[in-house]
Amino acid sequence: MSIAIVMVLVVAGSILFHVLSPWRATPIASNWGFIDDTMGLTFLLTGAGFVAVILFMAYCLYRFRHQPGRRAAYEPENQKLEAWLGIVTTIAVVILLAPGLLVWGQFITVPKDALEIEAVGAQWNWSFRLPGADHQLGSSDVRYIDTTNALGVSPADPKGRDDRVITSGELHLPIGKPVKVLLRSIDVLHDFYVPEIRAKMDLVPGIVTYFWFTPTKIGEYEILCVAYCGIGHPQMRGKMIIESEAGFEAWQSAQQTFEQSRKSAASQDKRASAQ
Repeated sequence: MSIAIVMVLVVAGSILFHVLSPWRATPIASNWGFIDDTMGLTFLLTGAGFVAVILFMAYCLYRFRHQPGRRAAYEPENQKLEAWLGIVTTIAVVILLAPGLLVWGQFITVPKDALEIEAVGAQWNWSFRLPGADHQLGSSDVRYIDTTNALGVSPADPKGRDDRVITSGELHLPIGKPVKVLLRSIDVLHDFYVPEIRAKMDLVPGIVTYFWFTPTKIGEYEILCVAYCGIGHPQMRGKMIIESEAGFEAWQSAQQTFEQSRKSAASQDKRASAQ
């Protein structure tokens, strides 16, 4: 009897903790409200299942508790009950999975007019590359990485010469425009995540992954790595600034191109060697 009461109190406490908890997701700042909705539906269904199972167990503990003179009835199987359990479980699983599949279909389908940028992770900082006047990113490979080419952009690809290279960890983007983020890792597994955007994706060494989103709120947001990538993992943070189209264009035009950054790095190397 006491165990049944404790189980009821656990259910009541869990519901109160959820309702009164101050910990909530950060306000969303992108088009991925679908992800929030899917998470909410998942939490609702699993929470309802948790409550139903615990309360049923508490009822059984009370209803079928030991009493003098009562004998247990042995029932090896109940086909009707098993059929109902199978049907209800199947419906619940379909409700859980179907929305996720629909959202995933949207997640991997990038709008044709999306701005294509690149985010590069390396222990333990973020770098970015944006297309230049030709609106195309040049090819890249880790074999090209050296002191004058931190992102491994191909020097032989003319499309990459006007690419904007940002190694400061600060990324600016225009509000209301879809953005496709190409993800590369220089060394180990990383994960690009902005809590307010909701969408995230792993950076896997040797391949290029991607995700997309549309920023919907002007502001400054923190870029995190949420895949443990070594001793400096907690310090691997960047900054995403969402601003007006005019502000973005002004910021972008002030950034060095790949060609300019190589010349600047080469000059610094020469001065360092001379000293």
